[in-house]
Amino acid sequence: MSYSVFAGYYDLFTDDVDYPRRAAWIADVLRKNGLKDGLTLDLACGTGSLTWELAARGYEMIGVDRSPEMLMEAMAKAGDCPEEVRPPLFLCQEMASLDLYGTITAAVCTLDSINHLASLEEVEKTFGLVGLFMEKDGIFIFDVNTRHKHIEVLGDNSYVYENEEAMCVWRNSLSEDLTRVDIALDFFTLAEEDLYCRESEEFSEWYYSPEQLTAALEKAGFELLGRYGEFAELPPAEDCQRAVYVARKKILSQKV
Repeated sequence: MSYSVFAGYYDLFTDDVDYPRRAAWIADVLRKNGLKDGLTLDLACGTGSLTWELAARGYEMIGVDRSPEMLMEAMAKAGDCPEEVRPPLFLCQEMASLDLYGTITAAVCTLDSINHLASLEEVEKTFGLVGLFMEKDGIFIFDVNTRHKHIEVLGDNSYVYENEEAMCVWRNSLSEDLTRVDIALDFFTLAEEDLYCRESEEFSEWYYSPEQLTAALEKAGFELLGRYGEFAELPPAEDCQRAVYVARKKILSQKV
């Protein structure tokens, strides 16, 4: 999918994400690992809210996303940013086809973007490319959906979200083998009195186990430092919806 329709509504329905808190937590983890600044990749950056938050904290940012529409939303946020903040470089690329101009000191990939990769092979290729462009001892932070969220929260459930500007109907369908959730989104906006405009988008998310992700990190030359719940340096609780992985690059990569 292109995420072309979703881009225009994404920020409307993610106002509960708390990007400042998320950026502060990431920056704290990076500082604890000796990275107070440096060139940092925001992989699958979407509309760039986290990218800009990390830029405001002194990191030189590269935001990568496959959707031109998402990146247009991200670049439009430059006008809301203080002049002293260095604008990120935004690149339109697939995660599994990452191609940077040089090395990075850190990388982040948040809000279950890894779950949008359609196979373990794509996960391994993505991790390998992040490792290829990362300096030794660089830090990679990403989160994924837990099994609890994948089956119990997404599953076969449907949700309706509404605000003053639009309504979103979110419908999920869990595969028989429990590895994939197909997601259908319908957005409704008032075009004129008693007449609504409907736009739709579909995509899927795949579940990857801690064992699969740890093995993929090791294959890419990373050492897993910890697996945490969101905003904590403690193991994920049973009802945690996202698990956060923190890894250090230990082995210099060969070309993927």
